[in-house]
Amino acid sequence: MPTLYLSLHPDNFQNHRVLIAARYAPTLPEVVELPEQGLPLQPPASCPLPKLPALESQPGVWVSGPAAVAHLLAPEWLRGQGPAGGALVRQWVSYAEGEIAPAACAAAFSALGLAEQTCWRPCCPQPRSLQHSTPPVEKGSMTQPFSLLLSFPHNPSRGSQKKAKAEKKEKKDPGVLTYDAPTRPGEKKDVTGPMPDAYSPQYVEAAWYPWWESQGFFKPEYGRQRVSERNPEGLFMMCIPPPNVTGSLHLGHALTNAIQDALTRWHRMRGETTLWNPGCDHAGIATQVVVEKKLWRERGQTRHDVGREAFVREVWKWKNEKGDRIYHQLKKLGSSMDWDRACFTMDPKLSYAVQEAFVRLHEEGVIYRSKRLVNWSCTLHSAISDIEVDKKELPGRTLLPVPGYKDKVEFGVLVSFAYKLEDSDEEVVVATTRVETMLGDTAVAVHPQDPRYQHLHGKHVLHPFTGRRLPIVCDDFVDMGFGTGAVKITPAHDHNDYEVGQRHGLDCVTIIDDSGCLINVPPPFLGMKRFEARGAVLEALKHKGLFKEVKDNPMVVPVCSRSKDVVEPLLKPQWYVRCEGLARGAADAVRRGDLRILPHFHCKTWFQWMDNIRDWCISRQLWWGHRIPAYFVTVDDSSVPPGEDTDGRYWVSGRSEEEAKDKAAKAFGVTPDKISLRQDEDVLDTWFSSGLFPFSIFGWPNASEDLQVFYPGTLLETGHDILFFWVARMVMLGLKLTGRLPFREVYLHAVVRDAHGRKMSKSLGNVIDPLDVISGITLEGLHAQLLESNLEPAEVERARQGQKSDYPAGIPECGTDALRFALCAYTTQGRDINLDVNRILGYRHFCNKLWNATKFAIRALGPGFKPPAPADGAESPIDRWILSRLSLAVELSDAALRAYDFPAATTAAYGFWLYELCDVYLECLKPVLAEGAAPAVAAARCTLYTCLDAGLRLLAPFMPFVSEELFQRLPRRAPHAPPSICVTPYPRAPLTLSPPANC
Repeated sequence: MPTLYLSLHPDNFQNHRVLIAARYAPTLPEVVELPEQGLPLQPPASCPLPKLPALESQPGVWVSGPAAVAHLLAPEWLRGQGPAGGALVRQWVSYAEGEIAPAACAAAFSALGLAEQTCWRPCCPQPRSLQHSTPPVEKGSMTQPFSLLLSFPHNPSRGSQKKAKAEKKEKKDPGVLTYDAPTRPGEKKDVTGPMPDAYSPQYVEAAWYPWWESQGFFKPEYGRQRVSERNPEGLFMMCIPPPNVTGSLHLGHALTNAIQDALTRWHRMRGETTLWNPGCDHAGIATQVVVEKKLWRERGQTRHDVGREAFVREVWKWKNEKGDRIYHQLKKLGSSMDWDRACFTMDPKLSYAVQEAFVRLHEEGVIYRSKRLVNWSCTLHSAISDIEVDKKELPGRTLLPVPGYKDKVEFGVLVSFAYKLEDSDEEVVVATTRVETMLGDTAVAVHPQDPRYQHLHGKHVLHPFTGRRLPIVCDDFVDMGFGTGAVKITPAHDHNDYEVGQRHGLDCVTIIDDSGCLINVPPPFLGMKRFEARGAVLEALKHKGLFKEVKDNPMVVPVCSRSKDVVEPLLKPQWYVRCEGLARGAADAVRRGDLRILPHFHCKTWFQWMDNIRDWCISRQLWWGHRIPAYFVTVDDSSVPPGEDTDGRYWVSGRSEEEAKDKAAKAFGVTPDKISLRQDEDVLDTWFSSGLFPFSIFGWPNASEDLQVFYPGTLLETGHDILFFWVARMVMLGLKLTGRLPFREVYLHAVVRDAHGRKMSKSLGNVIDPLDVISGITLEGLHAQLLESNLEPAEVERARQGQKSDYPAGIPECGTDALRFALCAYTTQGRDINLDVNRILGYRHFCNKLWNATKFAIRALGPGFKPPAPADGAESPIDRWILSRLSLAVELSDAALRAYDFPAATTAAYGFWLYELCDVYLECLKPVLAEGAAPAVAAARCTLYTCLDAGLRLLAPFMPFVSEELFQRLPRRAPHAPPSICVTPYPRAPLTLSPPANC
């Protein structure tokens, strides 16, 4: 009969887990109660193990520790059905023991009068893997069952008297451990010294990245002569979504790079020719704004003061001084990119590709010039893309700050005023959210079925300030239930009105210039700023007796994300890409299965965009960027009439001015000396050059070995928010210009939100810099960052309160590995990520568990240990059991990574280390190492080494630093083993035989 030894010390609550397992054990053990001896709890003298509870399963065979003892005592049905069920049981037990039990016991003791009630809220949320397995656990429901546990058999009666607590020894703070051994950049880290007592991110992460770079581990050429050399293991190529050169890391970048690096390292460890190509985007608007502010701050000059060429030189100077900051931050995250292949979208190689692409597409008629409404920033004096427009939702009347205005401007109201019917005293009342644009009205629209206006069809109203006759037109777009059912039409300043104007042949009267001032209007409005004219027009309408009312109106205000200015729709001649044919090819590629988009539900969005696409405006009125290689033609010949800017026949494109002149001369039938050219001042949309990125980085249109080998790529991984703006354009341009898809698969990850599920926002104070999570930061440091932002004082205070609420003690140092592991563990397909810093801290504690387990194992292996070949047949049942669990973890992790199921991959590695290796096997190993026979000790050491070696390789894609640090401290099986875990083969199942049936 097995014997179970328990201490009945009143502060020991670990007994409950063991006693419950013992009650249902196939063979009930004899329970021996040991007298209270104070803390720590000591086993009987005959027991060779250091702690209680302990189980003597047969004479001389001991196991100690609550996890190991409970696992061996519990019947099969308490361990869960199958591997998945067993893992779920172990997760529940660990969560209950670590989080619920201490919290609920505190409440139970308070309810029983045994202790003062303290804060008993669990510090960690319920693990995601458990949230859907059973009904949610309520904290209050825990009090009663844990009160009952206090009277469980073998638990002593505590009475109502409080027992004096044993005096706790004061723990000494070891401080921040740093690596200070003399190591030149690029040299291998010195790991010959003893391991520090505890895991320290700063110590562990020091020196490894420069060594990885210097050894060329991240290059696809590593281990082979040429990248084109045939590799039977295959090839993996992925390019980074190029971050803005002005940018700094945020958690979206961290998530993207954690996922991409995990995949890259996994493919590299599988022996594939692997390239993760870095790069950076020139970020036209953002970079120009940064340098313009710098010029004004330092010299009091605008870009117009210094001129275009000098300004561009200033931007390049700034880029060369500051532009590689993002690369340093990516290296801090451990990103294993081939930095020798890093590309900047304004590099000569990529600029040539942009020029070539424009010229080819223009020659084919895919790129054309047209005058249409664009999103215009009056502050930037440029058109902006849809992704640079923030939609600010207003519940009603709201005062908003607008650049260039001293006072805030009113939005969120609906103004009603009347137009007088021509030759009649009858009025037509219209409602608008932008009363100032009535100066550009050219019609009034009503619904053709609206009975209120049937008698007005075909009639006109008179404009009170310009005298224009405005026709009353019938259009189905009018909502009869909104306002009065009559709508003013301003085709030059509203997208919907522009469409109505096109359908009815209305004039487009532009009344707002590039700076946001009124033009083509009568005094006193001429020259006014657009929002100052709002009040003036309202007063003038009141003066004429035409004003009716103002009322609150929920609305969405488009705001430029770069300048914070209110976006103004303006008619501008611009360059467009004709997208219908390109989009059809992109949609068909997904329908045929040539391109896979994961998760699959994003395909619906893909088809919606591709099947209803509009032409793409690619002009930007900036100086920084790829200047459009198009030239306006003037012909010095009386037989050729002067051309208009919007007439595409008078525009030619060319790789050089000479080529463009020859094209123009041929087109107009004159000699080149009759041709004068003026190059377009505008630059191309940044997304145009980004759309060429998968092949321009390899030198397209010129042939190269890299282009032949690495294009098309294997995978494109990015956030789902740029599926259209970047992914779709890469696919369209890749198919058009190369005839091939740029990649075979697209994996779209979720958006990172805060712990409360809110979108990250500076004004909420919940934007987290991943470097602050890695290194830690005080609350005061977080507050100081707000002062460097562009927030309004009220927003700064709101953000301060948010930071104080979420991070009252600041953000603790978590380290890169913990951050990466947490982000991958959170990445459930198709769901946004609510990221809690406390969970990241929990994974730092996991790193400490790895550290202590490896430290114990190295000590157990002993000096001079030479690992033999694994699985030589001498393994004990517990050895075979742990090897089977390792084999399963390898199988689950490998399958999960193939399926982009990152939570499953991290759970497999985490569960093996924590619940099986540390909680069970290491506890069972201690008596074997202490008193086992030599063959059993040798087999146990070999098994232990196998678990450490393979377990670290399982973790390496997610935790590159700590896995490398610990891997380098292990001996090698082969004399010529790979020098780094980065290039060591990923473990493959099966690793060993299955365990015996009774294990």
